[in-house]
Amino acid sequence: MKRLKTALMTLKGVNIFLPEKACLIIFQMKKETSNEPTRSELEILQVLWEFGPSTARFVNDHLNQHIRPVIYMSTLKLMQIMVEKGFLEKDETNMKHIYRPAQEESKTKALLLDRVVDTIFKGSAGNLMMQLLGDKKMSEEEMETFRELIKKMDQK
Repeated sequence: MKRLKTALMTLKGVNIFLPEKACLIIFQMKKETSNEPTRSELEILQVLWEFGPSTARFVNDHLNQHIRPVIYMSTLKLMQIMVEKGFLEKDETNMKHIYRPAQEESKTKALLLDRVVDTIFKGSAGNLMMQLLGDKKMSEEEMETFRELIKKMDQK
């Protein structure tokens, strides 16, 4: 009887042995379906959108000073993973590797917002706006900006 090569895989905290090919397929599926940045990845993207192309050290220092304590090696590893996922691009021409977002900020935010509208508000941008306007106190300046946007939409 031929023995299958098996590999240990952890799924939702449970260790299981699967044929090696099954583990590879599951890993590839998981990699392909992660097309939205995680919270930690978004924090890194926010730094890069604000300050432009930067080293992992700069991003890590900014996160530590302004967001939350993080370990440099964790930031570096996450940024390397983000390159593999296609969220970041890495310039290796210099000794210090420089990272930059692969997509514009507005494009990423539009994708995430569309996902929120579709999943939470059943595709209704109006319901999202009602939720936003009803829950938050807005300054007069913000209210005026919204009025102007609505006027522009009415003119189209």
